[in-house]
Amino acid sequence: MSSPDESLEPFVAHNELEQKLIAAQEGNIPGEDFMHYVLTAQLFMPVQDEKHAIKGFQRDDKAVPLTLETEDGMQVLVLFTSPERAKPFLADYANFTGGILAELSWILERVGSGYGVAINPGWSVGIDMDPEMVDQMVGR
Repeated sequence: MSSPDESLEPFVAHNELEQKLIAAQEGNIPGEDFMHYVLTAQLFMPVQDEKHAIKGFQRDDKAVPLTLETEDGMQVLVLFTSPERAKPFLADYANFTGGILAELSWILERVGSGYGVAINPGWSVGIDMDPEMVDQMVGR
């Protein structure tokens, strides 16, 4: 699978979260400060569409988020800095055409422990967090 940003154009931040993510990756924001910020930032969580429902409309209160398993068996929750960043990645996941915009802290509290998080997989500007880091962020 090719990266969404393999084109010659540089990654251009579309929102404050992406600006801060770039700054953190360049070392212009201390990692701890960025992690405090990202907990209150809105992220896009792709969710699986329900069968026989209106496309993109979630009737059930138990949304099924997109999770992937790494080579070593770790479950990873896939999140994006905006719905637009998700589109290229989700082309390979036809059942995930819905999504929820929510604060990262809200998402992590509902996912439970044992999950890693990948923000903007496939893009040059993103972050991967292992389950221990996620648990530490939400105080588990």
